[in-house]
Amino acid sequence: MKDVLNYNLKGRNTFGMDVECRRFIEFYSEDELHQVIKSLTDADKPLFVLGGGSNVLFTKDFDGTVLHSAIKGHHATRMDGSVFLRCGSGETWDDVVKLCVENGLYGAENLSLIPGEVGATAVQNIGAYGVEAKDLIFKIEAIDINTGQKREFLNEDCDYSYRWSKFKGEWKNQYVITFVTYKLSDTFVPRLEYGNIQSELDKRGIKTPTVTQMRNVVKEIRKAKLPDPSVEGNAGSFFTNPIVTKGKYVQLVNEFGTVPHYLVDEENIKIPAGWMIEQCGWKGKLLGRVGVHSRQALVLVNKGGAEGKDVLKLCEAIQSDVMNKFGIEIKPEVNII
Repeated sequence: MKDVLNYNLKGRNTFGMDVECRRFIEFYSEDELHQVIKSLTDADKPLFVLGGGSNVLFTKDFDGTVLHSAIKGHHATRMDGSVFLRCGSGETWDDVVKLCVENGLYGAENLSLIPGEVGATAVQNIGAYGVEAKDLIFKIEAIDINTGQKREFLNEDCDYSYRWSKFKGEWKNQYVITFVTYKLSDTFVPRLEYGNIQSELDKRGIKTPTVTQMRNVVKEIRKAKLPDPSVEGNAGSFFTNPIVTKGKYVQLVNEFGTVPHYLVDEENIKIPAGWMIEQCGWKGKLLGRVGVHSRQALVLVNKGGAEGKDVLKLCEAIQSDVMNKFGIEIKPEVNII
């Protein structure tokens, strides 16, 4: 177990914010987590459960205790055409996807190269190219911070929706996730209909992709449009794509012509926030020490030495311009602390 006072979190958040927490605790097993929970007092509060730090913006020092799971390990069980893969919450997510691809466990390949750890997949409901974590998650194991009681939640218990779960809402900082079990398939059915996966495969002359080819294409697409956090601090997509009514969509089309969109259901349509941000002239634009990435307007980047308040100022300016131009509120996907 690691237990450190006045711990610097710069290397624990991909925005590269140079902030400290009053106490940092990293545990490597459920037993160690139980020990931690028993030792916590009111003086250790507030508590914050931190994963890989790829979806958080620290705006100042955290005057409390940060808990981080370093629980590793994975075990697969096959049953009736499905594979149940139980993973420690501290495993790096893309390592899990790589493991799946190399061992004939299908369904996660479209989520390749998404940063973060296993525990965060269950909290954030990460997603890309037509697949979300909720499509794969079968069961979540967690420890109640207040009681030390072990809990198990099935997928349907978590109220999953677009980039949302109860772990971000009413359960926020109430549980520490220890293991996530994913339900995968032993039959490969490629998902090609979202984004530019099909066109990239066509460029390569690939008509019937293997799972390895799918993973490689997804990785190449992401690398081409998203900055490396080790070069430019960022948290990936900063904003969620807003969902509007069909009536609002028709209004936008009448005013702006062709509007990129994705059908959610019969009544609602998702509009790419990146497109709106680009239409407002923000793509590639700087505001002091932060800016909007030149290849993907959804990504805000730390150009060096920025503070969380600088990113927040940029975020608010973008939100204001999008609201004024389109009448739509775009909300941050990242957790702002």
